Amino acid sequence: MRKLVVAGVCLVLLYCCGQTAKQPVNKAFEWQSHLSGYHFFEGALKQLQPRNGVTGYDLATPLFTDYTHKSRFIALPKDSVIRYNGAGLPEFPDSTFIIKNFAFLQPDHQLKLIETRILFKDPADHSWRVMNYLWNEAQTDAEQWISGKRVPVTFLDDNGNEHTTTYQVPNTNDCKRCHINNSILTPIGPKVRNLNFTRKGADMNQLAQFASAGILKGLPSADSIARLPVWTDSVSFSVSERARAYLDVNCAHCHIRGGDAYNTGLFLDYEHTAATPGVMKEPVSAGGGAGGLNYDVIPGDAKHSILVYRMNSTEPGTAMPELARTVIHKEGVALITQWVNGLKK
Repeated sequence: MRKLVVAGVCLVLLYCCGQTAKQPVNKAFEWQSHLSGYHFFEGALKQLQPRNGVTGYDLATPLFTDYTHKSRFIALPKDSVIRYNGAGLPEFPDSTFIIKNFAFLQPDHQLKLIETRILFKDPADHSWRVMNYLWNEAQTDAEQWISGKRVPVTFLDDNGNEHTTTYQVPNTNDCKRCHINNSILTPIGPKVRNLNFTRKGADMNQLAQFASAGILKGLPSADSIARLPVWTDSVSFSVSERARAYLDVNCAHCHIRGGDAYNTGLFLDYEHTAATPGVMKEPVSAGGGAGGLNYDVIPGDAKHSILVYRMNSTEPGTAMPELARTVIHKEGVALITQWVNGLKK
């Protein structure tokens, strides 16, 4: 009987508390001051060893950024999944982090991390937010860095050639220029068609790996999923396919309808433009950056095509892309030159 009385009193107290207690208030998201504050990785931070729940990924054709070596990760909230939504960007759940780390291969062949960029899908309004982190000299942590920075670096390119340049860590507004489409900030890289390949050293397709791990739902059969060509794979893809993929990843985040370079009328996305974009098209806003040339692309004549001219420059006001590089991507210029020279006149 005594137990029943005590239980009844407890129920009454719980009821009363339930009537008067305030609902829990979700704390607004705040960026951590240092990368270590997120606990994305375990062990020494510079090793970038992902903890459980953080998934590494690669892109079939990545953005060129001064020959930096990039490592990419997705951190999903617990018990959440990515949902397939066609060949473009999949549907990421709220509170997803997308993490990209940039490192240079130094002349002693050791990688040195220089910056980490984070995108976060804020559950408050379901919008993406961006923040940069600058690594310290000791490589023990990276500090929140909003204003950008110019960092002198000496590094080896993909062929082992040594370069010295002043690397530009972007400020957060620079990030928004490339990531905004129709005034909405959005991830650029992890589109399904650019994830749809087998990573180096893996034994199965990356998307299939995600599905097998239970973090990607709704994936249709592999044959029905579009894929972006690997720009370096001359065995599986034609010059045209590789060139278009390269332009898509390196240029189309701005040169797309709704992008920062919408007013140029030059659209370079892989799926929704003509097979030969820019052919005999006059520039509308290049000014002196066009180098006195008349057309974006002249079939069979890369030397007099503005597209190649601007890719082959590091001069401010001329160099394209405007952001994300301070050296010429010789291999990329060679591919686009080959493609333009191969176009029928």
